[in-house]
Amino acid sequence: MAITAAICNSFKLECLPTVAGVHLSGDTYKMALYTSAAALSKATTAYSTSNEVVGTGYTAGGATLAGLATALDTDTAMLDFSDPTWPTSTITARGALIYNSSKSNKAVAVLDFGGDIVSTAGTFTVALPAAAAATAAVRMT
Repeated sequence: MAITAAICNSFKLECLPTVAGVHLSGDTYKMALYTSAAALSKATTAYSTSNEVVGTGYTAGGATLAGLATALDTDTAMLDFSDPTWPTSTITARGALIYNSSKSNKAVAVLDFGGDIVSTAGTFTVALPAAAAATAAVRMT
């Protein structure tokens, strides 16, 4: 037998949207899109309209995320959603903020697209990465 100091995997899952967690599974999660002028990082605490995308087919505050799921891959707890879309949009976005609009718009995760992504009178889709330990958009190790 051995004792190994660690944060328990069950606690990691409880920190994600669960009945016992701060962010509840019944809460509304949203994704807002931002221009390259935005300043978003791990220090971001809440949704802001500063340098948010403006354009046809996009409404301030972004899209409501569907398909909320939590999972554990080895020792990494993950939060996953369906890919959000903005149909018939003409916008340019460099990144996004996932936030909990049920909890004072508290920030959950910042996504960097790695460059400007453009849609012109078409569907803008954020293809979220697979829910796996090395790729999930929202993960706790």
